[in-house]
Amino acid sequence: MTSATAHDFENQQAPAAVPSVWSEHLKLLAIASAVILAVFWRDGVDMVQTWWSISTYNHCLLIIPILYWLVQQRQDELAKLTPQIWLPGLFLTGLASLGWLLGEAAGVAFARQLGLLMMLQGAVVTLLGPNVTRGLIFPLAFSFFLVPFGEELVPFLQMFTAKLSMIFLAWADIPAFIDGVFISTPTGYFEVAEECSGIKFLIAMLAYGTLVSNVCFHSWNRRILFMLAAVIVPVIANGIRAFGTIYIAHHTSLDFATGFDHIFYGWFFFAFVLILVMAIGWPFFDRKIDEPMIDGDALSRKQTPPNSAQKPIKIMAIMAAIVLVPVIWTTALAARESSVPEKVTLPSVAGWQIVDYQPLYAWEPRFDGASHQILGRYRNQKSGAEVDLSIAVYDRQEDGREIVGYGQGALVPDTQWSWSRDLDAPQGAVAVELIAPGPVVRNVASFYRIGGKLTGSASVVKLETLKSKILGGPPQAVAILVSSEKKGEQSPLVSMDAFLSDLGPVDKLADETAGLR
Repeated sequence: MTSATAHDFENQQAPAAVPSVWSEHLKLLAIASAVILAVFWRDGVDMVQTWWSISTYNHCLLIIPILYWLVQQRQDELAKLTPQIWLPGLFLTGLASLGWLLGEAAGVAFARQLGLLMMLQGAVVTLLGPNVTRGLIFPLAFSFFLVPFGEELVPFLQMFTAKLSMIFLAWADIPAFIDGVFISTPTGYFEVAEECSGIKFLIAMLAYGTLVSNVCFHSWNRRILFMLAAVIVPVIANGIRAFGTIYIAHHTSLDFATGFDHIFYGWFFFAFVLILVMAIGWPFFDRKIDEPMIDGDALSRKQTPPNSAQKPIKIMAIMAAIVLVPVIWTTALAARESSVPEKVTLPSVAGWQIVDYQPLYAWEPRFDGASHQILGRYRNQKSGAEVDLSIAVYDRQEDGREIVGYGQGALVPDTQWSWSRDLDAPQGAVAVELIAPGPVVRNVASFYRIGGKLTGSASVVKLETLKSKILGGPPQAVAILVSSEKKGEQSPLVSMDAFLSDLGPVDKLADETAGLR
């Protein structure tokens, strides 16, 4: 009789034990998440500001409620599992912490924000265990869409859209000439600008396609085909939209076509693409509406018994150390002294005279936070060719004071200058052609000197910045931009090559300007 009663009591208490375990682990997860967000709050705030202020990432504002909905979908099945402390989950936290350190050292916001997100994911894996993580694998993977990415694809998409438009224009028998991202027709001069590249809809469709692939499909083949449609359809549709604007302008007027494009291009266009992709995929959906997203019973059979040796306080302390070490390291190195000359001046160049800077169209490179920045014009005393020289000097780089990055350098956003094409560059530089209304054409060669290297590669600059911040190398950085406007038939590159030949070694000029020689 006593044995039976004890057995009944055990059965009655077991269901209550599961919510108790979940409550304990969710509290630990809440504490860990709060600490991580508090330590890296600047990166979190930067992400939210990006979602809110840049239209390309407005869709990210919907990701968090979608993540909540995805977890709610799995709630009943997850309740069949028992969360547990899992020591290997700290490896993910450590990897994320290292990624944040590298991003902070190199001045790469994407790496810092990705590191923050993965630290939060690492807390989930560590404090809820492998079995619960299996049940949450898709929400965890989908959360990567919270990190803004894709801007590096803009030039490629601009060129692709322009070339695709040319194909459609040929089919429509409309004479057209393409020059970089600019298309000329008898009606006018059209630019496939950054905002017309289609990047905002491509990234949003990637997130939407991923969500639909999980919610509506079982078959991996169907998921892959649907994702291909989610990528290909918006890219082609954007090319058709650009062609349509030119086509309408050709048969009506430029003003009418521009007005139509402004109305059509936006969320209406995105809604049209979304409906089109859904119409393509709808007949092939193979998941029932009321079907559970995960099988809690199957996952519970794989469940390993919890390890009582893993003490929550010990694990939380280790996690806190992993999170704080990169912050302490970068803070200590940032305190190093760094100096540059109090003043910088334009160098004397044999055969060239410094004259008043009077560009055909206002242009000035941007280097936010530079210790010194100077811009001047030189005229060749024999040929009369004119070349502009810009120098920017940084005593050190830090958040908001990076020598390379979006909006930094020759092409300044929110101006009338547009990127046209990449050019063959002198050794140690990168060269581009810019166009302003007129049109005014300007060629620019950009040299960067940091860590003893002269380069035009933003990636090399980031790597050298990273080495300097982690290993303690010279923190000074210098940007030297040589540029020239196109006047008549002479190529700006000819004038720039002559100037660089007379200027001498660019790395020597950079070191002298930064006070390293």
